[in-house]
Amino acid sequence: MRLTDEMKEMVERLRLCYVATVTSDGKPNLSPKGSLKVWDDETVVFADIASPGTVRNLRSNPFIEINLVDPFLRRGFRFKGRAEVYGSGPEFDFVALWSREGRQYPVNAVVKVTIEQALPVLPPVYMFNDKVSEEEVRAIWLKRYGVAARSAPEIDQGM
Repeated sequence: MRLTDEMKEMVERLRLCYVATVTSDGKPNLSPKGSLKVWDDETVVFADIASPGTVRNLRSNPFIEINLVDPFLRRGFRFKGRAEVYGSGPEFDFVALWSREGRQYPVNAVVKVTIEQALPVLPPVYMFNDKVSEEEVRAIWLKRYGVAARSAPEIDQGM
């Protein structure tokens, strides 16, 4: 499965995602990650900064799902795949040494996920109304969050 340009752009722009793994006793585990990055056309990486449960789960069961959704456009992607955990090497260096997160917080490990399936996340507003634009949806949600007076670039850049 190859990541599209749209998927890559969303990963780089949003970075925040939710990672689902399965515990050794078969229970779901969901953990937010703020370090998601594109590694190449078929893989993404993220840091283990404070997620020993996620790493423990992946070491016993490498299957993973990553959900990435733009909170204002109300759409995104679900990436399903297999993970590998690295404590050193180029993947580790890419996230732990060269990224903002690695310079800001200690990185325990880096998780590299080979994407096997990517599915769109679409809310009903897009599915049942082919006339609504992304900008209209964005304006509605900006207003609901009480930030309509701020410009979109300020919000996207975390200002």
